[in-house]
Amino acid sequence: MSKARIGHPATAVSRGAKTTQKRAAVKLANSSKKELPLQQREELLKALKTRFEKNMNRHQSLDWAKVQARLEATAEKLWSLNEMERTGGQPDVVGHDKMMGEYIFFDCCPESPSGRRSVCYDHEGQESRKEHKPQGNAVDMAATMGIELLSEEEYRELQKLRVFDMKTSSWVKTPADIRKLGGALFGDRRYGQVFVYHNGAQSYYGARAFRGSLRV
Repeated sequence: MSKARIGHPATAVSRGAKTTQKRAAVKLANSSKKELPLQQREELLKALKTRFEKNMNRHQSLDWAKVQARLEATAEKLWSLNEMERTGGQPDVVGHDKMMGEYIFFDCCPESPSGRRSVCYDHEGQESRKEHKPQGNAVDMAATMGIELLSEEEYRELQKLRVFDMKTSSWVKTPADIRKLGGALFGDRRYGQVFVYHNGAQSYYGARAFRGSLRV
């Protein structure tokens, strides 16, 4: 009578542990997906459509139905737009990159987004403060949201669409050579003109946030 072969207990345990770890990793990946619940997604699309239709001067000749089709195909981009909306950015379409097929959204709130104020420019600036550190910084916050800070050129283009930042100011993407020397740039509109100034990257103000862009 032949004996049945029995796998080594340690091997069986090892396989079981690997299976458990794999399931846990999949569960964690699924839970960390940046995707909005259906109702929230519909509410956001409705708000974006309303803003799009009320401000056709920002996107003449563009069709909302085509914009929405792109949005509905990219759940993570919708999540980022919701973060822009949630923090007071009032994102809207300001352009279309025909070569890439992407629609370009900027924060179009009249004043710098209220939910992103009192932040340093970047992590290095934030950590350089010995006391009274703010809760965050613009560069890291933008990365978490999945968006980019407006460059100086983009900020000036935005200001051609209407009047922005009459009472506030917004951090803008700072060139590496300026940042290397400890500085950071911000923009605002005063006296009928658009100005771009400099501050130490560690500075922060209750009337300064940052404006972002997103390509969809």
